[in-house]
Amino acid sequence: MSHKESFLQYIQTEKRYSPHTVRSYKNDLEQFFSFLASHDMPEAPDKITSHEIRAWIVYMLENGYTSVSVHRKISCLRIFYRYLRKEGVINGDPLEKVVLPRKKKSIPVFVEENALDKLLDDFSFGEDFNGLRNRTIIEMLYLTGMRRSELTGLRTSDVDFSEFVVKVTGKRNKQRIIPLTRTFTRRLQEYLEERNKIAGQAAGGWFFVTDRGNKLYDKYVYNTVKAYLAMVTTIDRKSPHILRHTFATHMLNRGADLNSIKEFLGHANLSATQIYTHNTFEKLKKIYKQAHPRA
Repeated sequence: MSHKESFLQYIQTEKRYSPHTVRSYKNDLEQFFSFLASHDMPEAPDKITSHEIRAWIVYMLENGYTSVSVHRKISCLRIFYRYLRKEGVINGDPLEKVVLPRKKKSIPVFVEENALDKLLDDFSFGEDFNGLRNRTIIEMLYLTGMRRSELTGLRTSDVDFSEFVVKVTGKRNKQRIIPLTRTFTRRLQEYLEERNKIAGQAAGGWFFVTDRGNKLYDKYVYNTVKAYLAMVTTIDRKSPHILRHTFATHMLNRGADLNSIKEFLGHANLSATQIYTHNTFEKLKKIYKQAHPRA
C-alpha cells in the first residue's frame, strides 16, 4: 500500500473524515503528484522539498486557481505530511517555509427573505410524493441550516415529532439538536406518510429516499435546490450550501447571537461563523447611508 493510500485510509477510518473530505483530499494529492511527475520533480515524500511545493503553488495561481483553493490544497498537504511524520516516514517538514498567497475575504451569498417567502408561501410544489419531497428538502435546509450530506444522511429516527427537534450528525460524527417549528413538523409527517406509501420498510430507515425507496443522493438534492431557487433569485450560485448561508444570515439579521448560530451550524469554532457578520455589517452600512442626514 502506498503512503497516499494508507493516509486516505487513516483519515477515513481513524480520523473519521466525511466521504466528501476524503474524496477531496484524494483529488488534491493526485493533482500534486501528477504535477511533480509532469515536471520531472522528485515524487518520493522524503525527497520533496519546499521548492517543489512552491512551484506547485505558482503553477496553480498561474492556471486560474483562487487563493482559497490553493489554501485548501496546501492544507491537505500539511495533514498528509503530519501523518508521514507520525509514521516515521519523514523527519522534516517541507511546508515549514512555504508562504501562501493572501486570501481574499468573500462575503457569503444568500437568498433574500422575500424571495424564499415567495417560494415557500406562493409556489405550489404539488401534493404527490415528488412535490412533498422537494418542498421538504428546501424547507429542511433553510429552517435548520444543515449541510447537504447531513440531510441525505438523516434517519427517520433522528426526527422527534413529540419534542419538535431533529438530531443532525455532522462532521467527525458530532451530533447536534436543532429545533423545528410545529408547522414544519406537521409537514414532515405528511411527507413521511407519502414516503411510506412509496417505500415503506424498503426505505431502510433513511428519511429522504428516491422513488424506489433508496437513500437520496447528493446530486438530486443539488439539482432540486438549484431548479427551485432559479425561480425566485438571480444569484449566480444556487446550491444547497447557499440555503445554509441564508439560514445563518437571516437568523443573525433578526437578532440571533453568533454563538447560537455556531451551535446550529455545527461549527467547531466561532471564527468559522464570523463570516456571516460581514453580511450584517454590509446591511448596516446601507441603512446608515440611507438614514443618516450627513451620510
